[in-house]
Amino acid sequence: MSSYRVGVDIGGTFTDIVFMDAGGRIHTKKISSSVDNYARSIADGLAELFSAHGLSGEDVAEIRHGTTVASNAILERKGARTGLITSKGFRDVLEIRTLRMPRLYDIAWSKPPALVERYLRRVVDERIDGRGNVERALDPRDAEAAVRALLDEGVEAIAVCLINSFANPAHEYLVKAAIEKLAPDLPHCISYEVLPEIKEYERTSTTVVNTYVMPIVGRYLAQLRRDLDRTGLAAPLYIMQSNGGLMSDGAAQRMPCHIIESGPAAGVIGAQALARRMGVADIVSFDMGGTTAKASLVERGEVTRTQEYQVGAGIMIGSRLMTGGGYALKVPAIDLAEVGAGGGSLVWMDRGGALQIGPESAGAQPGPLCYGKGGTEPTVTDANLILGYLNPEYLVGGELTLDKARAESVFKAKVADPLGLSLERAAHGAHLVAAANMIRAIKAVSTERGRDVRDYALFAFGGNGPMFAGVMARQLGMRHIIIPPSPGLFSAFGLLYADVEHHHSRTFRRLTREADLDELNAAWDTMAREALERLAGEGFTAEHARLRRAAAMHYQGQIYELNVPVPEGRLDRAALTALDAAFGDEHERSYGHKAGPEEPVEIVSIQVVAQGIREEAQVPDTIQSSRGEHQARPAAREAYIGPAIGWVTTPVLRRGDIDAGIDGPAIVEEYDATCVVPPHAKARVDDYGNILIELADE
Repeated sequence: MSSYRVGVDIGGTFTDIVFMDAGGRIHTKKISSSVDNYARSIADGLAELFSAHGLSGEDVAEIRHGTTVASNAILERKGARTGLITSKGFRDVLEIRTLRMPRLYDIAWSKPPALVERYLRRVVDERIDGRGNVERALDPRDAEAAVRALLDEGVEAIAVCLINSFANPAHEYLVKAAIEKLAPDLPHCISYEVLPEIKEYERTSTTVVNTYVMPIVGRYLAQLRRDLDRTGLAAPLYIMQSNGGLMSDGAAQRMPCHIIESGPAAGVIGAQALARRMGVADIVSFDMGGTTAKASLVERGEVTRTQEYQVGAGIMIGSRLMTGGGYALKVPAIDLAEVGAGGGSLVWMDRGGALQIGPESAGAQPGPLCYGKGGTEPTVTDANLILGYLNPEYLVGGELTLDKARAESVFKAKVADPLGLSLERAAHGAHLVAAANMIRAIKAVSTERGRDVRDYALFAFGGNGPMFAGVMARQLGMRHIIIPPSPGLFSAFGLLYADVEHHHSRTFRRLTREADLDELNAAWDTMAREALERLAGEGFTAEHARLRRAAAMHYQGQIYELNVPVPEGRLDRAALTALDAAFGDEHERSYGHKAGPEEPVEIVSIQVVAQGIREEAQVPDTIQSSRGEHQARPAAREAYIGPAIGWVTTPVLRRGDIDAGIDGPAIVEEYDATCVVPPHAKARVDDYGNILIELADE
């Protein structure tokens, strides 16, 4: 009997499911997302795969899930009715924020409303200083009064964040005891257990976000667990974190702040793993689905992470510089830039008569015009169908027939005629505008951060990524494109590459040149023990655990930090000197300059990343899809390549047809995606099943 691991990724348009056994055999399913209840599409897709391949729940060893439930709760303001208890004088931290504005010259912009309304924010009279000394003790009766006041308001959860509790959590634990005494079943969080780090707004915001989504995520995962159990699928459930690691469903219910950006992370982890296997160290991961497109950088084989990001800020382009538009989360996350450009993105005209793409999307319901589900507005998918890039009879393996005539009629009336263009010129214009929008995302993670994108390969996936990769790489000056197997399901596939991973951090402010080595080493040792104990609780012994250390550092007086890896073993003075030098090098890579050796460098926080390593390989060397490529398809069709070339009779091929190599233009059709090989390009399939496209000069 085969034992399968299952990856399930929910997107705005489709839910993707991948089954894989130890021998590399895979079964895949793409099903429309059930927006009203995402668990239903998971259950339906699993049932269909079980039926199609004669499987049952007993054949599944574990399930790995990327979910948008937490982020949707914030975006739609549908989280729990949350109360906040904080220190006297800090009631308005959530609204004052950091005074950063994402639109510097827009006087009409207003900050998003706080997740906790002011009347649900209560204060206690206490004070702990920055070194952890108690200046004014907290009266337990004061703590109970604050809790009772919030309970009288009918709160569904309580967040606690007291000033300087990262240095001494005693008062927060007093408030926690009061909550557990007066409302033992009420969900609650204290900041010391969520984020024991400096920075008052970031710590408060992260704790509030965790509390706000905790009941929603808890109910969703509990219901999903019940649904899986009812189908006889009792395998462990792991959830993808924003940082690219996995955590158990129980841990995700307690700390949902780590799964806010769960969905986009899996694809980047899969791209990293596959690129490493190919011996490619530097890639731009590009994921274009039905609603958004996301870009991230993998450098020297490592994903790039940020220690802080914002959720609900809209498009995350240039988020490192233009912040303040959303709710701050100071937790590790894969560094992503995102644009509202996907296959379902609407094509529309602004008041000046200019063509625009997104960010509004037709989503899964009603979907693009050509889906025939009631859509009334043209989308990027409709444009690609008009251009001949998509097969009207073969989307999702022939399960979805497209109405090309309707797409052409509405696109002509709403886009081509107002622009005074032919239908194909208007559709091609929409294709190029969408590509230009997505190029902004790639530049945000590369050019704007001091990297030359021409030195990287473009790793493109998602249902629409392979269709746009050629035109985007050409405009960016990139010459190498990688299209992985099952590109439209690759985020679900990427879940199977991930490890169980936990990130631990503590504020530990010390100048490196003055740090007490015994104190510093003892602090890291304590965190390492905590990390190993947590992994042991999830079944990973010390032999199957891997620890990595890092430090968040800055020049004394700066207010933002850079993360620097810290070598294993006990640190001595020479190691701290080397750490200073490594920070200077990273500062120069990121900002173009570094200070001299006389400038004091400060450690702000210390970090440990703990990974649970399985005995068996996560993904075998060879992948064998159960979905054959025998479906009938036309040998060629007319495709519009652009005004310089026009309509061209273009070969339509399977991935297996190009093993020996082909010249573009060509179209490669698969169950889950369509790849367009542009003119002046060569494509072949490598030993791992990837399509490799090499662009030549035009």
